[in-house]
Amino acid sequence: MPDVRFKLPGTETVTLTGQTIDKLIRTGDGDAVLLYLYILRTHGQNSSSVAAMALGKSSDEIASSMSLLARLGLVQITDEQNDNTHVVPKNISSSAEFSRQSDMQPPDLSDEDIRAQAVDEMKQELESGSVFSLLVEETQRSLGKILTPDELLRLFGIYDNLRMEPEVILHLVTHCITESRGRSNGRMPSIRYIEKAAYTWEREGIVTLDCAEKYLKELEARRSARGKIKDSLQIRNRELSESEKRYVDGWIDMNFGPDAVEIAYDRTVMQTGKLAWRYMDKIISSWYDKGLHTADEIIKKDSLNDKRSNLQKKPSGQKFNSSDLEEVARMRRMLGKED
Repeated sequence: MPDVRFKLPGTETVTLTGQTIDKLIRTGDGDAVLLYLYILRTHGQNSSSVAAMALGKSSDEIASSMSLLARLGLVQITDEQNDNTHVVPKNISSSAEFSRQSDMQPPDLSDEDIRAQAVDEMKQELESGSVFSLLVEETQRSLGKILTPDELLRLFGIYDNLRMEPEVILHLVTHCITESRGRSNGRMPSIRYIEKAAYTWEREGIVTLDCAEKYLKELEARRSARGKIKDSLQIRNRELSESEKRYVDGWIDMNFGPDAVEIAYDRTVMQTGKLAWRYMDKIISSWYDKGLHTADEIIKKDSLNDKRSNLQKKPSGQKFNSSDLEEVARMRRMLGKED
């Protein structure tokens, strides 16, 4: 066979996922990492014997490294002609940027091979008394029940695949309990619910304790602001619907507090006789366009001027009706409240 040279295309790139990099680092096995890079470079086209020669390793060393990579779910091993072992790399993207967020999703535990591998890894973690075993205890205590084997696997998937700090997972569990109880009359969340929330957090980059605490603090501030606006709208004994939350969140994002929203609500009811969300949103949006945000600014520069203008437009000799007088009285009360 003539001697040949291999040349790497200058424009080709291979990008690893953060998950794959974490798994390789965790092995602490330099031979396995080197073999994996070789597999990526050759797209899994060469046999184990060729890899051994290329890397200067023995057949046993290559076999050991391949077995480790297979257990990690990074390669699939196939036996072809003359028992030469071929491998197919997984979780890579060639000639394009890899988006980690788009790849991260809960594993399909119905796949027998993936499930068996996950079970083995989980058992090792539990038997070794690692931090995962403590995480299981705290999660069970928070949920008030013993996790089933399937639920344990899903919790292990969050711990192992997403590489979240254990404290972050505990924050996540507590957050999900609070959310679920608020939405379903005190019902505890399922592990699937927690799993979905975990992958949402991962996509948003909430994987460290600092990020989780900041996120939950902002979430609590948003929840508190919603509650105050809800009170100003005189909504009692029910939660806001999703569409109502979108309106309220929009007003919060535009920096309107409950006092300003209360004025918009009062004006909406006066004009429509009911809580008309779209009408009220138009009022608040008009204030935003005028640079008015506080109740103070609105009373001084919008409502009062509008009412004075309306009063000046009354024809000479025309008497004010009862609604006019009520409106003037209301404005006076507001101005008195301001002082």
